[in-house]
Amino acid sequence: MDFSFTKEQEELREEFDVFFKEEMKNAPPKWGKGGLESIYATDEGFEFHKYMAKKLGEKGWISRAWPKEYGGQAVPLIEQFIFNEVRGYYGAPGIDGFGVGMFAPTLMVGANEEQKNRLLPPIARGEVFYCQGWSEPDAGSDLASLSTTAIRDGDYYVVNGHKTWTSGAHKADHMFLLARTDPDSTRSRGLSVFNVVMDYPGIEIRPLLFMDNKHVYNEVYFKDVRIPAKDLIGKENEGWALTRQTMNFERSGGGGFLSAKKSVFDIIDYVKSTRRDGKLLSENPVVRQKLAKLYIGTEVGQALAYRINYEQEKGGLIFAASAASESKVFGTELAQRVANYATEIMGLYGQLAPSKWAPLDGEMIDGYQFAPAANIYAGSNEIQRNLIAWVGLNLPRFK
Repeated sequence: MDFSFTKEQEELREEFDVFFKEEMKNAPPKWGKGGLESIYATDEGFEFHKYMAKKLGEKGWISRAWPKEYGGQAVPLIEQFIFNEVRGYYGAPGIDGFGVGMFAPTLMVGANEEQKNRLLPPIARGEVFYCQGWSEPDAGSDLASLSTTAIRDGDYYVVNGHKTWTSGAHKADHMFLLARTDPDSTRSRGLSVFNVVMDYPGIEIRPLLFMDNKHVYNEVYFKDVRIPAKDLIGKENEGWALTRQTMNFERSGGGGFLSAKKSVFDIIDYVKSTRRDGKLLSENPVVRQKLAKLYIGTEVGQALAYRINYEQEKGGLIFAASAASESKVFGTELAQRVANYATEIMGLYGQLAPSKWAPLDGEMIDGYQFAPAANIYAGSNEIQRNLIAWVGLNLPRFK
């Protein structure tokens, strides 16, 4: 089996590499601490994100694999995958994970032509940014139990309810919303997907601050919000099947494995230059063994990502949920192992906040503190293992 790229693909990778290496010199101080969602934490970070989105949009790199009529270049998906890998390695912003990574492919598989022509080109140009209106106080990983309603009233749907843990809602222009259009329905029946403009009357956004006072998450309240019926995506009451496709897009990202590999390389540089008990840490056989396992993990993760890319190409973006769940479980738990081991070998210094005293400028402590969330976001890893068992292995469901 040959995983090598063609000469043209390697040249494309080099073009992306040169671009991001140069543009990331413009990043604000302390950029990227806390992962890519840190774009929302400061005004400077979000402005840099918008700057990069405009640059990428002008180059057509946001939507390279999309059909030309929606702002793309109709290139093979593998080229978009190479782009995502390079961007992930540099931790670069400019790609709206919600709009580009989740809602745009959902539109391609579930929207009508008018919606595709209206909503996709602004995303391709990097002009609009989305947030995800899914989780509620009593509906997180058990998303099918949500209670926010959208009731038809002539040419509009009237929305009432409460969403929570909404990353970037205070910066977003649009939201893709999942709401109950049949108030008498239960579980996954009677749900529908909507495109929502965030400045509609009746929408209230309240911050949920991190322990360090960063503003990334939000609560979003809807009180008699009127959404045009033309922004119902797919058929009324049949939004759950479309949402499951969106979940696959969310969980399948390949660039994260290159980001993890970059962190492993950073740790390797650290152990090569740090002495303990008179010897370089890189000479310690236990250190070497653990770093080797982490590196192997990034290689396995990339192989999973290549498989998903192939299945997306073959299936017209539609692929097995078990593959996305495998990538999500493996990727998030690998990121945890990287952060845990890094802080372990750094000892007490590994617990310091970013400063001249903190190894790698405190990069790993941010990952360590965020690690528990990785088991929860995008559907808990317990849920993912159930999907792998049910869909991937055809094991019986719980009674």
